Amino acid sequence: MLRRVYLVKGFRTPFRKFNTDLSDEPPSHLGISPSKHIFTSLGLTPDCVDEVIFGCCNQPPDELGNIARTIALRVGVPQSVPAVTVHRNCASGLESITYAYDKAQSGKGDVFLVGGVESMSQAPFTYNREAVKKFTNLSRSKTITSKLKNICTFRPSDFAPQVSLKLAMMDTVCGLNMGQTAELLAREYNISRREQDEFAESSHIKSLKGRDRLEDEIAPFHCTEDNCIRSFTDHVISDDNGPRNDSFAHKLGRLRPVFDREGTVSAGNSSQVTDGGAALLIMTDEGLERTGCTPIAEVCDYAYAGCDPSRMGLGPIHAIDKLGIDMQDMDLVEINEAFAAQVLACNKHLNVPNEKLNVNGGSIALGHPLAATGTRLVLTLMNELTRRSLKQGVASLCIGGGQGGAIWIKTL
Repeated sequence: MLRRVYLVKGFRTPFRKFNTDLSDEPPSHLGISPSKHIFTSLGLTPDCVDEVIFGCCNQPPDELGNIARTIALRVGVPQSVPAVTVHRNCASGLESITYAYDKAQSGKGDVFLVGGVESMSQAPFTYNREAVKKFTNLSRSKTITSKLKNICTFRPSDFAPQVSLKLAMMDTVCGLNMGQTAELLAREYNISRREQDEFAESSHIKSLKGRDRLEDEIAPFHCTEDNCIRSFTDHVISDDNGPRNDSFAHKLGRLRPVFDREGTVSAGNSSQVTDGGAALLIMTDEGLERTGCTPIAEVCDYAYAGCDPSRMGLGPIHAIDKLGIDMQDMDLVEINEAFAAQVLACNKHLNVPNEKLNVNGGSIALGHPLAATGTRLVLTLMNELTRRSLKQGVASLCIGGGQGGAIWIKTL
């Protein structure tokens, strides 16, 4: 008999733009902060947790290669409790939830701390393979003569780093970057630049109107002292800095296309590059009995599906179809706004009314800290369904490499 799995509580950090307030914060802090707020708000101690699962796409090398373990220990979860970091590109935060769901279903735990963190500002720079060989040879040099000989092998091009964020945008299977796949969908579905910019404007308007509602899911972030001084911010950050009150379609239309000179996808109708983290506490009936907590929603089911990598933006269609739900029955729907063209293409199939879709805006306005977004979508959906006294909804994302993920939840 399948066990029921519940969403109990969640928080996220404010989402802040690339190279702004959170840029110098250790990525683990982006998971520690919302996790501590969860336990404080519930009056629980972290020793109730059976496993910690976090998503992260750009794993920092100084976090043991398993940032979930760092988060777990610094939150106060006992050393005996295991932790694992998962990675499914943009759906890594969703993967943390569904991974815990499967563990709970198989009796491998009753209380799970899950989430996703991403410091896009600290995504590493790398060097090409030939440059790495030269650096390696230099480090192995034992004498002054050999050191000088190896130094002389370097050329100026060896000191030009490769930007990992840019490399990650490229799908080596189909030969297109993520923006180019959005351009492909815009052409195939006859989605104009104007439509994309109007969708982007709507995302900003919704997020600004929903700012008071979004405050319920944001845990104020206490900056590290030194980082506050360097970035000239207050010690506490409590809001997102992505939404703009001047992102009108006619102004966005003046921006140049980014991925194709003759294209329609611009920085204004694409998701923002952002730093942030999110966390959720998930329990079974046994976990609820053990902790005395009251759940907010139940995870009904989830699905992942593959699709053509060059049309990866259509992933939500395939995942939702595999989920087998009737979209007309969904009270609210969250689809990650990787690109306006991608969401508009998906909605040609899904036909979600505007008043049900991303009602508090999406990643075009709020930002898209890769691994945190999947958790944020579920957190937003859970809270908004409860706030409106609605019953059920679905959250979905496209995934680089040609996949889609979707999760179906019901309030209690």
